[in-house]
Amino acid sequence: MHQALYRKYRPATFDRVCGQRHITDVLSFQVKEGRTSHAYLFCGSRGTGKTSSAKILAKAVNCENPQNGSPCLSCRSCLDIDAGLAPDVIELDAASNNGVDDIRDICDKAVYMPSMLKKKVYIIDEVHMLSASAFNALLKTIEEPPEHVIFILATTEFHKVPATIVSRCQRYDFRRIDMKIIAENLAYIAKNEGICLDEEAALLIGRQAEGGMRDAIGLFELCSSGGADVTAEKVGQILGLSGYDKALECMVSVSRGDMAALFRVIRDVVYSSKDLSVFWKELISVARDMLVSKYTEDPKEYLDLTGEETKKLLETAKLFSLAELVYHCKVLDDGMMRMTRDPSTKRTTAEFSFLRMCRPELDTSVDSLAARLSKLEDEVSLGTPVSRPVQAETAAPAPVAVPEREEAVFAPAPVCDSAPAPVPSPAPTSAPAPVAAPAPEPAAKSEGDGGYDKVRDISEAVGRLDGTNRGLASFLMSSEAYVSRDGKRLILRTEPFAAMMFKSEESKSAVAKAFALAKITDGVATVTVETMKAGEKKSSPADDLGGWL
Repeated sequence: MHQALYRKYRPATFDRVCGQRHITDVLSFQVKEGRTSHAYLFCGSRGTGKTSSAKILAKAVNCENPQNGSPCLSCRSCLDIDAGLAPDVIELDAASNNGVDDIRDICDKAVYMPSMLKKKVYIIDEVHMLSASAFNALLKTIEEPPEHVIFILATTEFHKVPATIVSRCQRYDFRRIDMKIIAENLAYIAKNEGICLDEEAALLIGRQAEGGMRDAIGLFELCSSGGADVTAEKVGQILGLSGYDKALECMVSVSRGDMAALFRVIRDVVYSSKDLSVFWKELISVARDMLVSKYTEDPKEYLDLTGEETKKLLETAKLFSLAELVYHCKVLDDGMMRMTRDPSTKRTTAEFSFLRMCRPELDTSVDSLAARLSKLEDEVSLGTPVSRPVQAETAAPAPVAVPEREEAVFAPAPVCDSAPAPVPSPAPTSAPAPVAAPAPEPAAKSEGDGGYDKVRDISEAVGRLDGTNRGLASFLMSSEAYVSRDGKRLILRTEPFAAMMFKSEESKSAVAKAFALAKITDGVATVTVETMKAGEKKSSPADDLGGWL
């Protein structure tokens, strides 16, 4: 008879419990030193190893030959417990046995000595499902149980367990398992089962499991049931995923206001028989990841992404401001709630949500107004047009008719010199005005030059640059800035290595926009980079104060 993989590969020792070393190390030490508690409370989300750890602990305290705090798995006690034949290890599902009579029966039998093992162990799963009367009946026994009894309570909803019960137990919080740890365990299972599993597919399954090992193994078994190799493409097809890249492309289309592309994405998802709500969850995840990547020191610490996905995410996040991302998250969340309430209108809800994201002026909410105001302020500060760009596929460039009519009126003038009607002189209109050669960029000037003033505080510009390029922002902090009196030119004086980083046109453009948004320069200024001499240091505000005194 076939056995499910999550049951076949359930951890049998503390060493095989994945991602919970902070708990298994303590439990194995207690068993080894003979200092086990009379009551334990295991808390955590589903599939993180609570029940498995409870069974391992039950075997360890009754094992005849424990190995470094873990059960040996070969003695009579371990074999009986694994087979479910040990009468002294009692498992109770509180979801179906939550009445006061069930708990009173446990309390009455707990006083009797174990019949075969050294300890009598009661494992109560989903303990938060017990009624208030049942908790009260358990309270006295769990506070002062007989020496031969151990209670192990497990729950996924810790907040529903009364404080009187919690205070009488040793509490252990089981964490969600890291995506990479899940992928490593899946690779181990695949190797033992003779299944070819791609690394990218393992990471994708680990991400969809949301920190639960049991869910991950179940998804892996589902994807491998066809007999072929398990690839990322196959995982996406079976689980109805559209892919992280597709979600990123949608956010790029949102930044451009390209509704046609977004309608095509929705059509493709619907016609491919994929669940639109699953795709919507991926969009919400991408929006959240952009917020994290844009406003944290080390995004990799908080994101379960590959290196290539992280790179694409950082590039996409540069297209949005903080207010815009907050607004988009709110719209996506509202769309998810409406899809849940009325699944029959998923497609319409998705299309309307995209319309709100591309055209926030149609939304009168506070979040929409904040997003529009933030974008307007940035565009005004940079001196760029504030009108919204139209879609490239539907909008054609407007014909410039006025210059053509002027040419038609004044072009015959040089030929018909004898015409009686007065003809305006064509010189100022038809002949193009001479284009003056661009003036050479002025040489960088120091603070003492009358054309430039030193910027006393560049922290606002550093903050603006930090949102788009954290590396350049760190170099800017150690630099000096000088702005021309007309606010059109900017000089950076910095160390040699930082000067090399600022030399590219992309870096200069980013710095110019940061100073414009900080309202230090008058629009996007021309940036010149100077290198400080060897041994020269940036002057501090204290030096300036000393000069004034």
